[in-house]
Amino acid sequence: MDHLIDLDTAPGIRLWAEDRGAPDAPPLLLIMGAQASGLGWPDELVALLAAQHRVIRYDHRDTGRSTWAYDDQPYPLTTLADDALAVLDGLGVARAHVVGMSLGGMLTQLLIADHPDRLLSATLIGTSALSDTPYIHPDGTRTPVEELPGIDPRIMELWSQPWSDEGREAELDRRVAHWRLLSGGHIPFDADYFRTLDRKVIAHTGHHRPGDAHGRADYSGMLRTEQLARTTVPTLVVSAPAEPVFPLPHAQHLAQTIHGAHVVEIPGMGHALPPEIHKPLATAILDHTAHR
Repeated sequence: MDHLIDLDTAPGIRLWAEDRGAPDAPPLLLIMGAQASGLGWPDELVALLAAQHRVIRYDHRDTGRSTWAYDDQPYPLTTLADDALAVLDGLGVARAHVVGMSLGGMLTQLLIADHPDRLLSATLIGTSALSDTPYIHPDGTRTPVEELPGIDPRIMELWSQPWSDEGREAELDRRVAHWRLLSGGHIPFDADYFRTLDRKVIAHTGHHRPGDAHGRADYSGMLRTEQLARTTVPTLVVSAPAEPVFPLPHAQHLAQTIHGAHVVEIPGMGHALPPEIHKPLATAILDHTAHR
């Protein structure tokens, strides 16, 4: 059963949230990436997770149906981690399994470091470590964090282009082109699937204007090197071989920097959630949460 709610989480800020699944099942909070609505977690994937969990997804501030107010109320990115806790508080959840993707994975690391008592487990997808510990290669050599592989230049070029309103269909074309690059090319790209996904997001949001608040927000104060190195929160790192935003070995670096973390590879996965990876990803997450 779906339950929709608007949560007043801070002065002048209201967040849209949804929970799905049995109310007495172990809670599982999904945290999406930058400028992404909670509907970025596909319904099919949510349904697979809801077979065993009370699954909660929500819109960050300045996305979806949540408050868009960055110009009037600017905030650092760390505030988005506070919002995640506020969602749990608003739904009466003391502790939850947390799954974060991209920026959501960074926010999950902030929760691991700063609020471990609120997490039953953590799963990190398509993200990078909030640590300045060098990556240690299998042969023992070390690579400083700043020298790890960066974002695919084609994605950087797309992100750098100024946005102009040429109508909803043109915006859908742009988003589908973006998804094509994010998908990584290992799995055949289904443009219709992603167009339908973003049609839902646009209808949910009420307009097709993309947000940029998270790109403008202050990124300082995010490092948690020491806290992650000593955490006891059970952590799963999902490795995506076609990942174009945080390419290999970022997943392995995450597992090295977060105490006790382990890695599961999802074949063909990039920085997107196409239907082909829903079942293996859900299986990996559910296997991880089942033992906590």
